[in-house]
Amino acid sequence: MAAQGLAHGPLGRNCLHLCVDMQRLFAPGGPWSVPWAQKILPAIEELAGTHARDTLFTRFVPAARPGEGPGMWARYYRRWADVTLTRMDPAFVRLLPSLERLVPPARVFDKHVYSPWTEGRLDALLGSEFDTLVITGGETDVCVLATVLGAIDRGYRVVLATDALCSSSDETHDALMKLYHARFSEQVEAVTTEDILQNWR
Repeated sequence: MAAQGLAHGPLGRNCLHLCVDMQRLFAPGGPWSVPWAQKILPAIEELAGTHARDTLFTRFVPAARPGEGPGMWARYYRRWADVTLTRMDPAFVRLLPSLERLVPPARVFDKHVYSPWTEGRLDALLGSEFDTLVITGGETDVCVLATVLGAIDRGYRVVLATDALCSSSDETHDALMKLYHARFSEQVEAVTTEDILQNWR
């Protein structure tokens, strides 16, 4: 019997929940506040709480100082000088409290650019243990996008939790969800958190 909403059937044991950048940076009062982050948090809490041992939280770690970083990242951190580690409260890098409580057994993976794949450490960490990634977090059109494309390139089955993704831009969030359906339908399944929980044992 096919799993509801999951075109390629139920999720197996080699499945990892990869939660992207649900940090205090993006919470209310954070320097890059994303209003929708609080709205999707309950879905992420339920998914991560149910599968804590198979959850990996990424964290976006800004540059240490304004103007630091290779190429255009130096310009980026001149523009966002106040969101560097020497200028802001470093506690903003931490996960949201309700998710941080799940570590361990959940794990944390720090990155310094949008994609978690470019530095090579994530490939080494995952090895051959997983073939499916359930992706949640933010932002849909930046770090989540980079995470999804890297996962597709590596041949992972990618499952997006539609009610556990967010952006600071409704327009580009909606456009990305349409893009996944229209152009990546063979490689990306987009379903609700409920569908995922019912079909991941």
